[in-house]
Amino acid sequence: MILALVVVLVCLCATAVVLAGASVRVLREYERGVVFRLGRVMNQRGPGLILLVPAIDRMVRVSLRTVTLKIPAQEIITRDNVPARVTAVAYYRVIDPTKSVIEIENVLAATSQIAQTTLRSVLGKAELDALLAERERLNEHLQQIIDDQTEPWGVKVTTVEIKDVEIPERMQHAMARQAEAERVRRAKIINSEGEFQAAARLSDAADVISRNPVTIQLRYLQTLIEVSGNESSTIVFPLPIDVLGSLVAATDRRSEAATDGPERARLDEALASARKALEAATTGDPSVELGAKSEPALRSDEAN
Repeated sequence: MILALVVVLVCLCATAVVLAGASVRVLREYERGVVFRLGRVMNQRGPGLILLVPAIDRMVRVSLRTVTLKIPAQEIITRDNVPARVTAVAYYRVIDPTKSVIEIENVLAATSQIAQTTLRSVLGKAELDALLAERERLNEHLQQIIDDQTEPWGVKVTTVEIKDVEIPERMQHAMARQAEAERVRRAKIINSEGEFQAAARLSDAADVISRNPVTIQLRYLQTLIEVSGNESSTIVFPLPIDVLGSLVAATDRRSEAATDGPERARLDEALASARKALEAATTGDPSVELGAKSEPALRSDEAN
């Protein structure tokens, strides 16, 4: 009889220990518990010690920490028909544990699928230049769309970042050529702007010099000093354009005066006398002295 009582007590104690272990739960600070009593959801519990009714309550643990979701690489075609391979990463956390349990079966898988489809649809509408240069705007757009779709599940998507964009090698070469042409264009524009500004400053300097002609002489002497200090074998001698114009005009006037009027007649007489003297010298005529000059020749010499 006593042995039977001992066995019963031992069984009762073991059952009590098992029931106590099944009814006591401990939740960490970042965890919450969604309790179902006979299939009906109760208020969320935690953190700390949680007591459950054995065989009646069932608890589901939900973590409130931010989850890093790596979005697999997606093959897309941009708006300007350029194939690209895009990888991204998303950060989300559960803000409503009850909805994350009763509204969706698997939060991680559902958020991953939504992120992949949204990534393909949004980036497929963007051009390649925008995909490379406007990532911040695209990241914000992706985050807003994914967050709106996951909000009914009690999930908050905090950040979506495009990690890498891979494009074909031939397209990389084309982009390199385009960038080089763009740099050449900018260099030409900068050079043209510099010449325009220099021309404006030279115009101002010409206005200052025109007020006092002595300044051009001072500039001329300064140029000579700079040339004299150069050890190069080539020496450039500056000559003002107005001086050359005056010389050319004077030469033209002298040539016109020499071809018209009495001056031309005297030149013809001098030329005829010179020819006679040359013939006398070659034939040996004693009537003409080799060293003598005729009167027209003398007048031609005087004229010269």
